[in-house]
Amino acid sequence: MLIASLIAAAAGYLARRDQATYPSAISRAATAFTAVLLLAAALTTAMGTLTA
Repeated sequence: MLIASLIAAAAGYLARRDQATYPSAISRAATAFTAVLLLAAALTTAMGTLTA
């Protein structure tokens, strides 16, 4: 969760620096947060499958 939050904050910051509007920057941050959580879940599932 911490890494996903940090990546989302960085994505929002970079989007805002790229002259994106606040709603657009928040949308990009939310997309990055979701993507990191999905990647973490996929990796956890894969690691569980390999060790079982």
